[in-house]
Amino acid sequence: MKITVLGAGALGAYYGARWQEAGHEVTYLVREGRAEQLRTNGLTLHSKMGDYEVNNLQIVENPGEIKEADLVFLSVKGYHLPGTLPWLKQLNQKGAKVLPVLNGMEHLPILQQELGEEAVIGGLAYIIATLNEKGHVEHTSSFHDLVFGPLHPSQQQICEELGIACNQANMDGRQSPHILEDIWKKYMFITSFSGITTAVNLPIGDIRNHPETFLIAKEMLNEMKTLATSHNVKLTEEDVENAFHNLNKLDESMTSSMHQDRRKGLTLEVEHLHGGALRLADEHNLSLPYIQTIHAMIKPYEND
Repeated sequence: MKITVLGAGALGAYYGARWQEAGHEVTYLVREGRAEQLRTNGLTLHSKMGDYEVNNLQIVENPGEIKEADLVFLSVKGYHLPGTLPWLKQLNQKGAKVLPVLNGMEHLPILQQELGEEAVIGGLAYIIATLNEKGHVEHTSSFHDLVFGPLHPSQQQICEELGIACNQANMDGRQSPHILEDIWKKYMFITSFSGITTAVNLPIGDIRNHPETFLIAKEMLNEMKTLATSHNVKLTEEDVENAFHNLNKLDESMTSSMHQDRRKGLTLEVEHLHGGALRLADEHNLSLPYIQTIHAMIKPYEND
């Protein structure tokens, strides 16, 4: 496949490198600063699932330099989404479908309105990774899952082709027949995990040692289940228990990317995640007191 990675942070660089490792043609469409870093230092994955150094790194700073693309892997932070829209339109006009793996839900209607419903595939990623001082990827989780599925009947073929590409690569990729439900499950999990670790400024193990604090993570899961149901996606008590079980399974030192960004003094995605949940709740006059409180606690560190 001809894949363009738009947003070569830790997540985009990781999956792009894995596809390239499997023999697919990957181009990294990045801003000037990241382009310079990649050209200077190259791209290496340091991973529990196997290290890999990318050869033949294709970097561009303008979509006009890309002649062909089957797929755009969109892996920017939520607050960078508006700036990507002109680039995405150019690539879509060249026939590329867009696979966004942003957290949250608000990006989907924005992309569908700007690009058309046929252009936007549903997707999400489960991975914990960050960039080191050289801009190389430090993959610290034992999972690197990519889930995707059609949001429009015309996308079945590209999803099948992507499924083959993922099976060839060193990742756990699968096509889902219920992608919207899966996106909401991820949104539920990441709202809780990122919220509690960032607000308390501790990794998950330290939080689990204080049941009163860990209970807040469970309550956020319950609130997200209620929110999903109000938007006609029926998450269940079992889904909440599975998410809570997954929080319990994480290594003690594990923390969220938002918490890592707080530690580094970077911009936080709190408005896209927790603020987005509150806006979606307002549409149905729902109250999300735990998420509202966590949102308020994180806002002073947003650095927007």
